[in-house]
Amino acid sequence: MSSEAPTPLHLISAALLAAGRPVRLKELTELTHLSEDGVIRVMSEVGRRFGELGLAVERVAGGYRLYVPPELGAQLAPLLAPPPLPPLSHAALEVLAVIAYRQPVTRAEIEAMRGGSASTLVTLQERELVRVTGRSDAVGQPLLYGTTQKFLLEFGLGSLDELPPLEGSDFAELLRS
Repeated sequence: MSSEAPTPLHLISAALLAAGRPVRLKELTELTHLSEDGVIRVMSEVGRRFGELGLAVERVAGGYRLYVPPELGAQLAPLLAPPPLPPLSHAALEVLAVIAYRQPVTRAEIEAMRGGSASTLVTLQERELVRVTGRSDAVGQPLLYGTTQKFLLEFGLGSLDELPPLEGSDFAELLRS
């Protein structure tokens, strides 16, 4: 763009691209200092130009928005999918197993069962596999942890009842496997 003042066409195009939401007609009139009819005329040209580039403008939710037409959306899906997360560490899987089988459970109980730190709780919470379910009645009222719906989805379980049965009540076998 040159050093000249941006035209209403430029302002509206940039607003639609940058906003990431429908931009109300009133906002566009304030931005461009045009009347509503003037903005609507410019919007027609914006729609035509974006259409030549494979994009579309629509009036929706009380404003105008720029969007990718569905026929292009399917081809863009691989670009829009979030990158895969790295696999969970062995320690994280151990903590997750303790929570899944013994929930609700405190951090201290997890560490006692594992014989080591439960520092991976943060990672498991960030991935929305575990959540705080309440507080224990124990001294200090430590947080209680349990699994989430996403845990069930990620591991292909309909419910916690579908977890494989443990041999005995000791986690040693589970944590070794």
